[in-house]
Amino acid sequence: MGWLILALALWIAWAGIAWRIWSLDVRNDGASGFILLLCRAYSRLVHRLRVEGRENIPTHRRPGTMIIVCNHTAGVDPVLVQAACPFEITWMMAEDMRVGWGEPFWRYAGILFVDRTAGQKMAARQALRHLEQGGVIGMFPEGRIERPARHIQPFMHGIGLLAMRMKAPVLPILIEGTPETDTAWQSLWTRSRATVRVMPLIRYDKTDLKAAQITEDLRQRFARWTGWPLADDASDGRSSGE
Repeated sequence: MGWLILALALWIAWAGIAWRIWSLDVRNDGASGFILLLCRAYSRLVHRLRVEGRENIPTHRRPGTMIIVCNHTAGVDPVLVQAACPFEITWMMAEDMRVGWGEPFWRYAGILFVDRTAGQKMAARQALRHLEQGGVIGMFPEGRIERPARHIQPFMHGIGLLAMRMKAPVLPILIEGTPETDTAWQSLWTRSRATVRVMPLIRYDKTDLKAAQITEDLRQRFARWTGWPLADDASDGRSSGE
């Protein structure tokens, strides 16, 4: 009888895991659901992730064209944001962060790499195509990890251009509490108490703001929401973000 109870318990546990993977399987390939489940487990166990503003997150697996804009505190940021969302986010990422051992994952995730030195026109075109197909783009318009911490860096202009051209809603997400490490990759295995705060969708297509004004409006909103000071940067002539 004991073995029967154990077998039943294991079957129920496995059925629960299988159902959870299926419910998160945004690509209908099995792998995406498993990856997202691991992502959520990792975020809770290693970073004790707390998500605020869940009511502002679209609940559909395919929410349609949307731009997610986040401040950039650590290399782990995209993992935490993806863990909070039930849909797939295609991230823009700096080319110099492209390590060889991650190539299979970069290809599977469809990462859009941004060359900081040679301009961002190619990445911008890829992002536009993805948005035109009803996808979700994730951006860190500061273009680099915030240093000093808890300061809002200048935003690259690409975010305003994408929002204006695509008339896409913008979902702002604030990240706090991630580990301050010497390298971006170290934050992946350094424990923390991270918070992801999701703000209401912004519809810039309902305004007359131009691209540069949208970019600055978003930066001012992030400064107001976080209470962090704006960091001045003379190199604020960049055109797109990671």
